[in-house]
Amino acid sequence: MKNSPRTKTVTWENPEISARDSNAVSGIDYLLSIKEGKVAQPPIARLIGYKISEIGHGRTIFTLKPEECHYNPFSTVHGGVISTLLDTAMTAAVLSTLTAGFTCLTMEMKVNFIQPVTAKTDRVFCEANVIHAGKRIATAEGKMIDSESNLYAHGVNTCMIIPAQRHGK
Repeated sequence: MKNSPRTKTVTWENPEISARDSNAVSGIDYLLSIKEGKVAQPPIARLIGYKISEIGHGRTIFTLKPEECHYNPFSTVHGGVISTLLDTAMTAAVLSTLTAGFTCLTMEMKVNFIQPVTAKTDRVFCEANVIHAGKRIATAEGKMIDSESNLYAHGVNTCMIIPAQRHGK
């Protein structure tokens, strides 16, 4: 079999322009703006290829069509790509509960890989739900499934909720 190089071109907008002004915009409004195309996706979304499918208070669904460019040396989607999608969905679920003036950061995450994902796998859906939303800490759970509800991975994360940074400080 002859090696035939493949290419992928990635373009993105200036992330400083599309970043959330955490002092002025709630988490859910920011995420809805991305989903509706009013605000550019973050560069990582363009690089990996995931998109927001659904947003609700404390719940998100992100989608990804697995590609060869996501592969590890075993010709399966790299665990880092799967972890990134789970982290994104779970943290966004937490973000969707936050009012203007607050933001969140992932403190910890655990992922269980159940079966391999390949380019032959249909589109995958990463569903995430908030388990607990406190004043300083929130937890969320997520699972990656296909259109037939086959489970590929699941995880939990812990997010730190912090006051938004004031501009000029």
